[in-house]
Amino acid sequence: MPLPFLLETLERLPAFTRLLNTLPAPGEQRRIAGLVGSSDAAAVAALSRRAAGRFFVVVTDTLPDSERWLADLRALLEEDIVALYPPREGFGEAEPHMEVAGERVETLERTMRGEVRVLVTTVRALLERTRMPRALRDLRVELRKGDLRRLAELIEHLERIGLERVPMVEDVAQFSVRGGILDVYGFGMADPVRAEFWGDEIVDLRQFDMATQRSTREVAHALVLPVDGSVQPDVLESERLSILSLWTPDTLLVIPEGVHLDAELQRTWSEAEHHIDLARRRGEDVPGREDLFEAPDVLLHDLRAFGTIEEVVATETAEVMFPLRAPEQIGRDIPQLRRLVRDPLRTIILCDNAGQAERLDELLSDGGVSSPAALTVGVLQGGFVVPAADGTGLRVLTDHEIFRRERRIRRARKYTSGITADTLSLREGDYVVHLEHGVGIYRGIETIVAGQSTLEVAVIEYEGGDRLNVPLYRIDQLERYRAAGDVSDDSPPPRLHKLGGKRWSQQRDKTRSAIREMTVELLDLYARRKVASRPPHVPDTPWQAQLESSFLFEDTPDQRKATVDVKTDMESQRPMDRLLVGDVGYGKTEIAVRAAFKAVQSERQVAVLVPTTILADQHARTFGERLADFPMKVAMLSRFQTPGEQQRVLADVAEGRIDIVIGTHRLLSPDVTFKRLGLIVVDEEHRFGVKHKERLKQLRLETDVLTLTATPIPRTLHMSLAGLRDMT
Repeated sequence: MPLPFLLETLERLPAFTRLLNTLPAPGEQRRIAGLVGSSDAAAVAALSRRAAGRFFVVVTDTLPDSERWLADLRALLEEDIVALYPPREGFGEAEPHMEVAGERVETLERTMRGEVRVLVTTVRALLERTRMPRALRDLRVELRKGDLRRLAELIEHLERIGLERVPMVEDVAQFSVRGGILDVYGFGMADPVRAEFWGDEIVDLRQFDMATQRSTREVAHALVLPVDGSVQPDVLESERLSILSLWTPDTLLVIPEGVHLDAELQRTWSEAEHHIDLARRRGEDVPGREDLFEAPDVLLHDLRAFGTIEEVVATETAEVMFPLRAPEQIGRDIPQLRRLVRDPLRTIILCDNAGQAERLDELLSDGGVSSPAALTVGVLQGGFVVPAADGTGLRVLTDHEIFRRERRIRRARKYTSGITADTLSLREGDYVVHLEHGVGIYRGIETIVAGQSTLEVAVIEYEGGDRLNVPLYRIDQLERYRAAGDVSDDSPPPRLHKLGGKRWSQQRDKTRSAIREMTVELLDLYARRKVASRPPHVPDTPWQAQLESSFLFEDTPDQRKATVDVKTDMESQRPMDRLLVGDVGYGKTEIAVRAAFKAVQSERQVAVLVPTTILADQHARTFGERLADFPMKVAMLSRFQTPGEQQRVLADVAEGRIDIVIGTHRLLSPDVTFKRLGLIVVDEEHRFGVKHKERLKQLRLETDVLTLTATPIPRTLHMSLAGLRDMT
């Protein structure tokens, strides 16, 4: 069921029809009430669909509130007609954060062209003044194949509008020039663009990948927008204005519930004076407050000239009252949810991702009969119920509310930042290794003539001054030189190889021989792991789906992948030996909880091995809280317990009365026996001693092992990269 169906249901309400027919004219105000959850965003989205040609502006107090509105509106409408105009992160004219600077200028430019139908912004952003609204038309640069432009004048203009000239484009708001080739990555671009000049004519225009510097596809047009606050002073002659200067007289303001325009304007005005005063004390040359911000009383006067839809709490003051109500509280009660979705009112459940939708579908199915609820991928902040006596009502539920999980609003970065390929982060004079010719010195990128065309090449200098030109499309044959051991600034430089010499080929032959020896060891290990087998763990049960859905946070894509990897290993017949690498706080423990749950569902015990008693106590609390709704027994074994308590835990483990035991290296003692050990979870393996690791090695061939680490030691990481262990 697509989300437009949700808007159509809302549009059938008499209250919506009344609001649509009485939209406020310029200078008028309309108060509405009765909107709950994300129905306020749905109402604005429906109005924008039905009120053709009207421009809507949603004004919030804070940027997080604007982000919420933006996410909801983009889930309900076409993404390209909704835009955010964020406030500056500081109180000066220059915006240091390129994501913010780019979004501001792109929104201004799209608003000028009439592409935006719903604008989301904050009170502070309305107050801010910038030269961009007027200067944007003159400063923007459009490049088209076949255009005639003097390259020198274009370079000068790019520098004047705030772009940085660099040897190689690595980030947004940069450009580089090599001969007749211009690489530029500016605001308004989805990807960086390479323009090739023949004289004053642009003969080729194509996008390129910064990670490889290779062209990807031809484009007919490229737009470069200026950097607000970084444009050279002599370029800008226009007056600083608020974004209100771009709005048409019939613009409709939407003031959500709880937004206090006057108070927020006065607070921002006072803060601006304070921060500008601090900047001047530091010796910075910053414009005055009146130059950077509109006066609150002036802005309020200008805002009252537009039609306003204000959401209020007091129903007696509302001119349009919506009959919506909040949805029923589920609180992770799946049986209650099953009963709820089977009542006469139609139900749609919005899920964060396809995997969550599949889990919910499995939980709601009853005896093989599919759930009558419609499950679709889409995220809103809050659910709501649209009642209707004629059976056209709708209940909107969100999975994060069902499972009392926080909704995380994630927006993808607008711009590719930095070059990830190590080769292309080189600087002239760095030592590099060529796959076929060995160690040389990187001398930069040049443009050479090859036949009837030009070619970009990386120049590598070898022993005796010989030079090798490596075309950028073969740049994958180069990488930065790295020494085998520790190096410092005082370390001697590597010895260069000679072009056409034998020393490099001899070194490669020795390496191949060492690789062959390691391959034999790998084959032996794989053979032993192939022979070792154990009964596979059971496939996911409804309880497994319920546990994973009840996670308090939305799974990241990497968490979903890690969960699939681990469960796939456990459902195979080969014992699992997987290394899970992730930074602190990124959700490794949650993956371990899901793996332990699956093992217990397969009637096997789990041992969680941690390096410290404090960490054991922390894991015991985490496992206990996550598994509290299920009939599983979790225990801890540590030195904080008395000898008698330890013996009781050991006896219960041996008899199989404890499903999951969490402890330090004490778990590896000879007196610890399990009735049916199925999984060992090791947290930070590198912090255990040699004897402990030998004990683990004895268990690996017959028991599943999941190792969690934020900082893998080189040996552990090498074993995973070499294939000795699986890694996520």
